[in-house]
Amino acid sequence: MIQGIDYAAIAPPLILAVAAIGLLLADAFDAPRRLLGLLSAGSLAAALIAVAALAPGDRRATFCLPDGLRSGGPRSCSYVADDFTLLFQGIVLAAAVVVVLLSLQEITDSDIPAGEYHFLILAAVIGALTLVAARDLVLLVVALETLSLPVFALVGLRRYDGTASEAALKLFLVSVVSAAVMLFGISLVYGATGAMHLDRVAPALERLPADLDPVAAAGIVLVLAGFAFKVAAVPFHFWAPDVYQGAPLPVAAFLSVVSKAAGFAGLAIVLALGFPAYAHIWGPVVGVLAAVTMTLGNLLALRQNTAIRLLAWSSVAQSGYMLAPLAVGDRRLPEAVAATTAYVALYAVMNLGAFAVVIGFNRRHGSVRTAYDTLDDYRGLARSSPAVAAALAFFLICLAGLPPGVMGLFAKIVVFRATVAGGVTWLAVVMAINTVIGLYYYLVWAARLFTAGSGARYDAAPGLPVRAAVAAAATAAVVLSIAPQIVLQTVTNAT
Repeated sequence: MIQGIDYAAIAPPLILAVAAIGLLLADAFDAPRRLLGLLSAGSLAAALIAVAALAPGDRRATFCLPDGLRSGGPRSCSYVADDFTLLFQGIVLAAAVVVVLLSLQEITDSDIPAGEYHFLILAAVIGALTLVAARDLVLLVVALETLSLPVFALVGLRRYDGTASEAALKLFLVSVVSAAVMLFGISLVYGATGAMHLDRVAPALERLPADLDPVAAAGIVLVLAGFAFKVAAVPFHFWAPDVYQGAPLPVAAFLSVVSKAAGFAGLAIVLALGFPAYAHIWGPVVGVLAAVTMTLGNLLALRQNTAIRLLAWSSVAQSGYMLAPLAVGDRRLPEAVAATTAYVALYAVMNLGAFAVVIGFNRRHGSVRTAYDTLDDYRGLARSSPAVAAALAFFLICLAGLPPGVMGLFAKIVVFRATVAGGVTWLAVVMAINTVIGLYYYLVWAARLFTAGSGARYDAAPGLPVRAAVAAAATAAVVLSIAPQIVLQTVTNAT
């Protein structure tokens, strides 16, 4: 049966697909690097406009099974553009625009092939946009690999750099293993239920024969393990610090925000729409993963003396906070998904801002440094560049969850409340202890900015795009600290 395609529903990834091919063709004709960067950012902005245009309309779906159409029942569709999808697509695209701005100077300084870089960025974003809209297990896996494969090349695109090549190889090997584990888990779920679409998997699991229960449970745990790699949850986290340090810093920011946001969206979709009947299995597993992830991430962040590795371990710890609400299982699951989504949205602003300042600071001498800055290198920044120091201090305070960084405090309260309401009190206690641990390393870094030191300058070397990224993130952080309810209300309506 030939089906029509709802091109409006798939407009955001479709725009980027056309733009990615156009960028490759433009690069073949030696288009200037700056022009390629502007075209890349413009295509992301156009996709963001398409998402905004879809938001006021009704739920749209395409690539649907024909038998649902014939029977008159609800359609099982592979791609769904509902409020949840559009919210995450908006987060991904806005963050990707900032990453492209941060990349413009990096491409020149590191002599990275601009056409390939922007093509790979857009390809990875296409995977992320599709992942958050996927409603069947096959499309989820395809989208997840479409997101992952370009990132391997992005990490190693700084040619003749042994550290970058090593980081890319580590990421590739761990990703391949996790993808194999996830595919095996999906095969078990399909073998037990005979369905791939999540709206068919869920009822099939509810009436599953007892002899197939262990098969389905094993499959669900393996699928969860695949997503745990994507969000850098323990024990699938060990790639993160080395990859963040070896990759170009804008790519590290992409992994920390865009890739992580898409991973959490896919995890929430699978657990809430496909596997609610087995919440008694995956709920405790997620709880243990969350507790171990936030604890290990915070403890190892205490020992870091370079900015990029501290942000890497901080990112691991933040994944634990985002996982925590999902540990409630099927008890108040919509509220838990809303809490995780709100934390992801607020975290994207805070972390991108911190990365933007670090990227600019790393080039304060006009070129990429051979070694990443230590925390002591930031001493005296407030004396020479008070505005930038104030912005970085504010981002760190937000990540710590302290006033006046109300958005960070608000994010932690939301996930804490959802965890307590779901009856997982022990995890809320672990979260509270880890929040106190996290205060130390964030505040130590922030304090260095205002202590006597070399007065390291954040001068004109970073260029206008990096400064624009810092200003945009700082503005968003201030606005969301003044009115954090904007995020919660939007997320509650979407979930």
